[in-house]
Amino acid sequence: MSARLAVEDLAFGYGERTVGASVGFAVGVGEVLCLLGPNGSGKTTLFKTILGLLPPRGGRIRVDGEDAGGWTPRRRALAFGYVPQAGAGQFSFSVSEMVLMGRTAHRGPFTAPAELDHAAATAALDRLGIAHLAERDWLRISGGERQLALIARALAQAPRVLVLDEPTASLDFGNQVRVLEQVRRLADEDGLAVVFSTHHPEQAFAIADRVALLHNGRLARLGSPDEVITAAMMREVYGTEVDVLTVGDGGMRVCLPRTLRRGA
Repeated sequence: MSARLAVEDLAFGYGERTVGASVGFAVGVGEVLCLLGPNGSGKTTLFKTILGLLPPRGGRIRVDGEDAGGWTPRRRALAFGYVPQAGAGQFSFSVSEMVLMGRTAHRGPFTAPAELDHAAATAALDRLGIAHLAERDWLRISGGERQLALIARALAQAPRVLVLDEPTASLDFGNQVRVLEQVRRLADEDGLAVVFSTHHPEQAFAIADRVALLHNGRLARLGSPDEVITAAMMREVYGTEVDVLTVGDGGMRVCLPRTLRRGA
């Protein structure tokens, strides 16, 4: 599998502080990589550096083999789609207007959206199964619907790499499942290279091909979910005892803290 996104020996931080160093991984076409790590391990800072919002302290970021270090913001926006943890402003746009904003990089800053842009936004809404929300007020839809709309906005950009920072944060269980299903589909059916962060190891088991586990700004382990999410690694990185179990007929893997289980 060719690397669509390659992070090579990356050092990253902000202000006077270096948050992480020596981080490297690659994500191929149609592959989902899950970024795990405790609070303060550097996940969001790493994402901001990959996206060009923060300059790297060292190392390289390549997209399809090309060094992205000297790219303009517009060129980055044509390569990367970004879905933040929550929000996207408190202005009263319609959902279709919000998704249409993903087309900004494809036209000049003062150019009105063309028919092609409207078609791309409509296709993204259809792709995420939320076309019925197109004329709804952005501020009056549910958290899960907002998150799907943000993914649609990123998809309308026609990116090669999709970066999602805790895409299920603050969502109820049903909406978490819906968002994760769509993320996996975008990798499988659209060929996107996907990187997402989460605090829930079971989400990595559910949709990720590989897991990168950050600890104190370093890559503690990189591999398949079964290789990375083990009782020993969770104890080392999170300082808590867990059991990694297989449940259900489908062999779903889960990570359960021992201290929260009755009778433990």
